[in-house]
Amino acid sequence: MSSYFGIGIVGIMIFAFLAFEVLKHSENSVSDISAVSAERSAAADSRAAEAESSAAADSRAAVAESSAASDVSAVLADSRVNSAEKIDETEGFSIREISDDLFDRMRAGNTYKKECIVPREDLRYLVVLHKDKEGNTHRGEMVVHKRIAEDILEIFKKLYDADYPIERMTLPDNYMADDETMMRDNNSSCFNFRFISHTKKISKHGLGMAVDINPLYNPYHKTVKNADGTTEEVTEPATGMDYLDRTRDFDYKINKNDLCCKLFIEKGFEWGGNWSDRKDYQHFELPTAITEKYAEAYTKE
Repeated sequence: MSSYFGIGIVGIMIFAFLAFEVLKHSENSVSDISAVSAERSAAADSRAAEAESSAAADSRAAVAESSAASDVSAVLADSRVNSAEKIDETEGFSIREISDDLFDRMRAGNTYKKECIVPREDLRYLVVLHKDKEGNTHRGEMVVHKRIAEDILEIFKKLYDADYPIERMTLPDNYMADDETMMRDNNSSCFNFRFISHTKKISKHGLGMAVDINPLYNPYHKTVKNADGTTEEVTEPATGMDYLDRTRDFDYKINKNDLCCKLFIEKGFEWGGNWSDRKDYQHFELPTAITEKYAEAYTKE
């Protein structure tokens, strides 16, 4: 009986020991599972934080890239503007032959009239830069005889560099070759074919060997004696009468000490302001000894 009792006690003790170990193992397992879960949660949080940080970095990078792109675009835009200005400065002066399009324009605008006997091949198209009295730069154009093309281009380069004011310079064709209208608009020009009145001799403008500069403020003036003994004052343009008083100071005025006058004289031109029988303050022309040879040659052809 006592041996059965002893065996029972031992069995109970073994059962209790095993139960304790099982419970202990279960607690450790729960602890391990909690630890793993916590570790995984922490890792997930870390990855989320990293993702958020990365996203923020990407966002900042995108903003920076966008800003940089914007800055680059602005710089390129400025560069294009500056390049365009440089092109104007360096390539604003040129001598070209008369193209087909330009020739059509000259015929339609009436500077190259049907009766014109100056060969197209003897004319040149000048593109220049000039400044008005406010200092604004403009692109000008002028058709001249090839005999004077290089000299005229050099003169306009020097006038531009010196900020000499020329208000307007476009082809007379824009005015249908009407001198009075063009002069009233203060347009500087050269070639406009015509014969001298009542003759078959080509005028110097008709040859492309005379240049008018700022004509409104530097008018032509002559006192004409009529057959009945009366006199008549001729002023061209008619609106230029206010500028016949050369003692006054005003914009675009040409005088003998003027840079424009000096440059033309240096190139062998005569200034109409020096004439005694009439005054043509706007006008610069080659001497008759030169122009007559061309006029005669063209007439014989």
